[in-house]
Amino acid sequence: MQEEKEIDPAAVKELEERFDPEVRFRPLGRYAGYVAATLLFCLSLFHYYTAGFGLLREVNHRGVHLAFVLSLIFIVFAATKKGQDTLYPSSLWRPLGLPVYDWLFALAAAVASLYVPWIFNDLAFRVGNPLPIDVVMGTVMIVVLLEATRRSMGWPLPVIAIIVMAYAIFGQSAPGVLVHPGSDWKTLVNHLYLTSQGIYGLPVGVVATYVFHFVLFGVLATRIGLGRLFIDFASAFAGRFSGGPAKVSVFSSALLGSISGSSIANTVTTGALTIPAMIRIGYQRHFAAAVEAASSTGGQITPPVMGAAAFLMIEFLGVSYTTIITAAIVPAAMHFFGVLCQVHFEAKRLGLRGLTREELPKVGVILKRDWPTLIPLFLLIGILLQGFTPYLAAFWGITACIVIGLVNPLNRIKVKDVVDAFVLGAKYALAVGAAAATVGIIIGVVTLTGVSFKIAYMVTSTAGQWAEMIGPYIPFGVMEVSTLTLLITLILTAIVCIVMGCGIPTTATYLIMVSVAAPVLGLLGIAPIVAHFFVFYYGVLADITPPVALAAYAGAGIANANPFKAGNTAFRLGMGKALVPFVFVFSPSLLLVTDGFTWQAFALAFTGTVVGITALSAAFAGWLWGPLYLLERWVLAVAAILLVAPEFTSTAIGLGILALVLLRQIFFGFEHVPPRRTAESEAST
Repeated sequence: MQEEKEIDPAAVKELEERFDPEVRFRPLGRYAGYVAATLLFCLSLFHYYTAGFGLLREVNHRGVHLAFVLSLIFIVFAATKKGQDTLYPSSLWRPLGLPVYDWLFALAAAVASLYVPWIFNDLAFRVGNPLPIDVVMGTVMIVVLLEATRRSMGWPLPVIAIIVMAYAIFGQSAPGVLVHPGSDWKTLVNHLYLTSQGIYGLPVGVVATYVFHFVLFGVLATRIGLGRLFIDFASAFAGRFSGGPAKVSVFSSALLGSISGSSIANTVTTGALTIPAMIRIGYQRHFAAAVEAASSTGGQITPPVMGAAAFLMIEFLGVSYTTIITAAIVPAAMHFFGVLCQVHFEAKRLGLRGLTREELPKVGVILKRDWPTLIPLFLLIGILLQGFTPYLAAFWGITACIVIGLVNPLNRIKVKDVVDAFVLGAKYALAVGAAAATVGIIIGVVTLTGVSFKIAYMVTSTAGQWAEMIGPYIPFGVMEVSTLTLLITLILTAIVCIVMGCGIPTTATYLIMVSVAAPVLGLLGIAPIVAHFFVFYYGVLADITPPVALAAYAGAGIANANPFKAGNTAFRLGMGKALVPFVFVFSPSLLLVTDGFTWQAFALAFTGTVVGITALSAAFAGWLWGPLYLLERWVLAVAAILLVAPEFTSTAIGLGILALVLLRQIFFGFEHVPPRRTAESEAST
C-alpha cells in the first residue's frame, strides 16, 4: 500500500483558497500590503475595544463597520480571477500597486457607508422623502456593495439581490399572487439605504456586534495551540479503536468546529492530518475525504460558537444565547453520532485496525503541554452561561488568548503573532460582512413587498393539495392530511435550502430562508425556534451536497480522490443531520427549550433517533453485527424511518424490525451472505 504523508501547510492554504472564495485573497505589494494590514488591524482593534468598553450608537457602529469592511474588500480581493494571482508594480495607474479603480471603489464604499451616520440626526425628516443626494449616495452604496460581495464570494448572492430589486420595481408584472404595485428607484433606495430594514439592518448589526468577535477569538485560540490540543486529544481518545483515524476525524472536527464555525477551514485543517492516516490504514480515498467533510460541517451547528447563524437567531427570536446553544446540543450530537456509526460499520466491514500504541499521543503529555490553552474557552463559555452579552464574553476570551499566548512558556507567541492574528481575523470576517449587508437588500425587498406571506400561502396551498391527493393511498391511515401537509412542506423547504446553499454561504442562506421559509412553517403552527433551526440545518447541509459540495471537494483535494464521489459519500454520511430536523419539528422536545417540553417526549424522540440513525447507518454500510443481505438493508432503512418518527407505535414497530434482523444475524450466522470485503480487496478494485 502506498504510504500517505500529511500535506504541508502551504498545500493546506492553497486548498482552502481554491474551494473557499471567502479566503481567496490576492497578493499585495509592499506598500499596498502595509495599507491593508494597518486597516485590517484597526478594524479588529475597533471591534475588540467596543466589545469591552461599549458599543457606539447603533447606526454609527454599523456604518464604521461597513466602511472598513467594504473598503478593505476592494484592496484584498481582486476584480477578476487573473487579478487574484497578479502582483502589480506601482505606477501612475496603479498607485501603491493596485489599479486606480480599486482605490476609487474603496473610497466610494467608505463615503457611502459613513453618509447615513453623518446625516442620522436629520433622517427623521428625510425617510420617505429623500433628497437627491440621498438617492445618489444610496445608489453608490448598492453598486459598491454588490461588487464587493461578488469579489468576496462570487456571483450567486449579488444576482439574487439584483433579481429581488427588479421584482420590487416591476412587481406589477409578476405572475399570480406575487403581483404588487411596484416601487420606483427613489422609494426602493429610501427603504434599503435610509431605514433599518435594509442594508443597515439586523444582519449587519449582528456581524458587527457578535460574529466578528468570535471569528477573531477562533483565530487567536488556534494560534495559541487550542486547535492542536483538540486534534491530539481526539487522537488519544478515539485512535485506538477499529478504523481509528476516521473516528479521530469525527471527534477532532467536532472539537475544532466548536471554535471555528467554518466547514471548509475545518476540513483542510484537520483533514491534512486525518485523511492521509485514514487512507494509510485502508479506507478508500473518497471515503476518507467524505468522513472529514461530513464531520467538519458539524462545526457550524456545534456550541459554543456555531458560526454566525447562532448570533442571528438571538436577534431574530429575542432569546438568550444560552437558549440557542442549549437547543443545539442534542441535534449536533446526533449528527456526529451518525457519522461515527457509519465510520464504525465501514471499519468493521473492511476489517480495519486502529492506531498502534506507538502512533497514539499520550493524554498526560498533551495536557501538560497545552492545558493553558483551554482557559480562554472555559472563560468564554462561563461568561456566556452567566447571561452576559456574547460580545463581552468574546472580549474576555480574546483577552485571555492574548495573555495566555504571551506568558505560556510551552507555546509562547510574540506580540507580532497577536498583530498577525488581528489582521487575519479581520480578513476572515470581510466576506461575511459584505454578505450580511447584501442579504439586507433581500430582506428589505421582502418587507417592502410582503412577498414572504405570498410565498407562504403558495407553498402551504400546494402542499395541502398534494396531501389530499396522496393521503388516500397511505395504508392504514397512519398519517392525517394535516400531518402529511406539514411533511410535504418540510421536504419542499429542505430542498430549497439545499439548492440555495449550493452557491451561497450558510449565513446568507439562513438569512434568506428565515425571511421566506420561516413564515411558511409558522402558518402550519411550527414554533419560531424550531423553524429557524430547521432552515439553518439544511443550509449547512449544502456544504456536503453535490453538485456544489465545497467541503467535500476540499477533502477530495487532500485525498486525491474523485470530488463528485466524495460529495455523494459525504452526503450519505451526513444523513443524521438530514433526519434530525424532521424529528425536532414533529417532537420539539428534542431541542430541550421549547414550550411544552417533557422528559417523556424527549426520551422517546432521543431513543428513537439514536436507534434509527444506527439502523440507517447499518443499511448504508451493509454491516450490523456482521454483513447484511440486500433485503435486510432495505428493511433496516424502513425501520430507521419508523424509529425517527417520534410516536410510540412507529418506534415500537421499528425496534421490532431491527431486533429481528439482529437476532437473525446472531443466531443464524452469515453463511449465505456475500463474503466480507477487506481493505485489500477494496484497494484492488
